[in-house]
Order: sequence, then structure tokens, then C-alpha cells
Amino acid sequence: MLKGAIVAIVTPFKKGRLDEEAYRELIEFQIKGGTHGIVPCGTTGESPTLSHEEHKRVVEICIDQVKKRIPVIAGTGSNNTAEALDFTKHAQKAGADVALMITPYYNKPTQEGLYQHFKTIAAATQIPIVVYNVPSRTSVNLLPETVARLAKLRNIVGIKEATGDLKQCSKVLELCGDRFIVLSGDDFTVLPLLAVGGKGVISVTSNVAPKDMAGMCNAFFAGDLNKARKLHFKMWPLMEAMFFETNPAPAKTALKMMGKITGEVRQPLCPMSKANEARLQLVLKNYGLIK
Repeated sequence: MLKGAIVAIVTPFKKGRLDEEAYRELIEFQIKGGTHGIVPCGTTGESPTLSHEEHKRVVEICIDQVKKRIPVIAGTGSNNTAEALDFTKHAQKAGADVALMITPYYNKPTQEGLYQHFKTIAAATQIPIVVYNVPSRTSVNLLPETVARLAKLRNIVGIKEATGDLKQCSKVLELCGDRFIVLSGDDFTVLPLLAVGGKGVISVTSNVAPKDMAGMCNAFFAGDLNKARKLHFKMWPLMEAMFFETNPAPAKTALKMMGKITGEVRQPLCPMSKANEARLQLVLKNYGLIK
């Protein structure tokens, strides 16, 4: 079962191309930090700007480097059902443990359209699927009642909830029951979501502080709420900093400051402003991640 701190890992580039060596080192950094799972080709991995060949290669490298030590949850979503099915079949064949599928963006399907999209892919594959709801990026909200319908399909096992709305998350938990995995898609809401029955987080902040995010989840599940709360507030400035500008520019810039990657993002994203980069640097220094 998926549980704990799962990193939505960045895709490092070097002179415009995938930096495989740095990517493999980032994966090792995550595993050594205690991360409970890895998502390649999520939004944080800049999946919209990866070619199909690159997308599949990034998933394959992750699976190869992880070597079953922790789950790999491959991003396979698209606003084109046929394309999402192709990515999901590839992830299944490559050996991913789970597929993460975003709601179709830009098209703005109805709730029935969303249901049919996921149903079509679930029916044509065997891999467990976690659906991903992030209305701020997609312009559609996968409502709890639709999630409950999807939860009845044999291989749709959970949801990454990134509405930031604990009322909606609670409704999903109420309608779907304990067997359905609800993961936070917002680092700010991890601890409160765990308190109402969530199982963990797919995290941006874990890119730079895997040990603390995993530690917070571990502490909660061990019943040490005081430690979990302390880690929540310790990470709070870092969580805010990861969104000084559009994700993943701050995460990549932070990893550059930490000496791990070049920090390159692909257009239409661009480097952080000097002012926000300075703010980010101060947060990292105060946190102890850089000198």
C-alpha cells in the first residue's frame, strides 16, 4: 500500500537535455533520505514539456535505479485519453508499481467525461492507478461523488488530492472508505489530512528535505504527534519557498544551490527572478540546507 512521503521528483536538464547522471543521483538522495516512494514525470517533473520518448525514458531510468527498494508511481496522465493509455501501458510494461493520472486539463470534461476517461484506461490495464485532482492547474475539479464511482473500479486505488480543501478531502474519505488511498497533493495539508485518514503525500518539498517529510509521516504513524507537529512547522518556511514562483522552478533552483543539478527549467517556465531567488536562498540557509 502507498503510504508516507512520496516525492514528486524533478527532471534535471543539462544544456536542454535530460541529465541522467544527476537524475540517478537525485533518486539515491531520496532513498537515503527515507522517502517512501518516487513519482517520475509528474507536474514537478515537467511532464508537459517532455517528448514522448523522454517521458518513457525518465520512467524507465527511475524504475531501473530504484530496483524495487521503494514504490515507483509513474506519471502517465494526459488530456488525450489515447495518449494517457499509451503512457500507462508503457509504465505497466516497464515495471512501475503504480500509475498517477492527472485529470484531463484544458478540455474541461464534465464529471461523466472524467469518469469515462479513467474508466477507459483502467479497463485496458492492470496496473494500480492513483487519480490526481489539481483544479488550479487543470480547470476541472474531480468531485468526491465521481471519485467514489471510480473507487469501485478494480484497479483505481487512490487519489492525489491537491485542492487544498480539507472539506473535500474528508468527503472523499467518507464516501470511499479506508481501502481507498487518499494522498495530499499540497505539502501544507499533509498533517491535517493524515489526522482525518489520509495515507501520506506526493510532495514537492521532499525534493530538498526528504528526511524531514518522511520523518513527519513516520512520526504520525508511530503516534508521536508532537514530533510530527514540530516537523510540520519546521518545514513550513520551506514549503512556502517551494512556491515563491511556479513549481518546479523554486525546487530546481534550490537543488542547484545545494549542488545537485543545473537548475534548468524548460520554457514556458523560466529562471526565478533575482529577488525571489534571494528569498529562497535565505530560507535554505536558515534551514541549514546550504551555507
